[in-house]
Amino acid sequence: MARVLVTERIAERGLRLLKEAGHEVDVEEGISPEGLLAAIPGAGALIVRSATQVTAEVLEAGRDLVVVGRAGVGIDNIDVEAATARGVMVVNAPESNILSAAEQTFALLLAQARNIPQAHAALVAGRWERTKWEGVELYGKTLGIVGLGRVGALVAQRALAFGMRLLAYDPYIAPDRARRMSVELRSLEELVAESDFLTIHLPRTPETLGLIGRELLKRAKPGLRIINTARGGIVDEEALAEAVADGRLGGAGLDVFAKEPTTESPLFHLPSVVVSPHLGASTTEAQDKAGITIAEQVLLALAGDFVPNAVNIAATEVSEIARPFLPLAEQLGRFFACLHEGLPDHLEIEYLGTLATTSTAILTLAALKGLFSTSTEEPVSYVNAPRLAEHRGLEVRETSAATSHDYVNLITLRSGEHAVAGTLTGAGVRLEPRFVMVDDHDVEVPPARDMLVVRNDDRPGMIGVVGTTLGAAGISISSMAVGRSPQGRTALMVLATEVPAPDEVLDALRQDPGIFDLHRVTL
Repeated sequence: MARVLVTERIAERGLRLLKEAGHEVDVEEGISPEGLLAAIPGAGALIVRSATQVTAEVLEAGRDLVVVGRAGVGIDNIDVEAATARGVMVVNAPESNILSAAEQTFALLLAQARNIPQAHAALVAGRWERTKWEGVELYGKTLGIVGLGRVGALVAQRALAFGMRLLAYDPYIAPDRARRMSVELRSLEELVAESDFLTIHLPRTPETLGLIGRELLKRAKPGLRIINTARGGIVDEEALAEAVADGRLGGAGLDVFAKEPTTESPLFHLPSVVVSPHLGASTTEAQDKAGITIAEQVLLALAGDFVPNAVNIAATEVSEIARPFLPLAEQLGRFFACLHEGLPDHLEIEYLGTLATTSTAILTLAALKGLFSTSTEEPVSYVNAPRLAEHRGLEVRETSAATSHDYVNLITLRSGEHAVAGTLTGAGVRLEPRFVMVDDHDVEVPPARDMLVVRNDDRPGMIGVVGTTLGAAGISISSMAVGRSPQGRTALMVLATEVPAPDEVLDALRQDPGIFDLHRVTL
């Protein structure tokens, strides 16, 4: 039996499950960081929500920890990498609030369409303003859905019942899957131009931060109404307020904000904007499900059984040969996703060398984890990555061979459009990752957070074109590799930059007739 430390409120039914299993449940709500460090020794499990910071220091102090449970979806407050290194499992409750979040989306959508909060406020203040708060019907209107993950799919189902036409932007979902949901896929620009209502269901990542910004809103259909129950910061709130204030947009409904908690925003003073203080998961049912689910996952982990909602995998469960390649496989997956700027038609993963002598299933999971890491509102894990691939219609094929001509070990990801390969160089504890092939061009460059992939005409001066454009924008190049195609007609540059290259720099590069293709990569 183990001691389970619970630092934030969870459903009483969840606590009861833990006690009935014979574990000692130690509830210390509101514990300070110093108090947590003092309380964690001797605990076999730690259950938190979003306020408790589970740092590397906490994990080191918790030498008896088997599992950390997050009673909810997001795991930003848990150092998963440190937990993995120490063999501590991290679990969450990813499906606990999806129904509540979808219903909150529709609550805001209806409240925004019919001006219910504004009319309520006027009436209780003694004003009968029936004409002023005339609304619009949902029937026959076009709903644009940004992100067709689990919450987006539930919103789509409910919108069909209201007789709405459904469009969506989600480059990580197969067209056949979208058609089965009665959804037509569009680019983001097309989506805002055609939609009467727009709902957002994406994670907050460097790629999605400010996604709905000033330039995109200029392309919006006049009167578009935007609903965001996903994460703050995806919508540029200042640009949104300007577009609503000058009448280009019909209004907005927001449950999340760039900074939380907040009580000041230019949006709060606009009569056609409806707001709520991040209530997407604030239902009795969602909180009950989160508490019960996390208790069940913790019980499985403590018993040594399979845990369906494990976010990580303990390093001790991976073979000695495959373990060093886990970060590389995940980086290759992210790189591959950036090359496609969406979901490929299929994915072939090839393992060459001594890797082929051991189980590579965990490396395939790591590659899928990287591939989907920026495309869903839930944390992507080794456990749920295959389900995401199935849900989004991605066919995955794996091959291996024990011989490799050029490298001791090589991992290659390939589709009909793109390919990327990587390996580890060095020996012992000094193994370092390298990307060694991109789109069948031989290159060798270490992975970096911000990269550019440029395919260009194989003629003198092209390196100078790229370097001059980046330099004029004040962007330093930290490393670079150039490779020719096997046919010799094109060349490929892979550059690591000190900061991300902004859209205007990419647009300037695309204007050069010698540049055929350009991709921004964020690892």
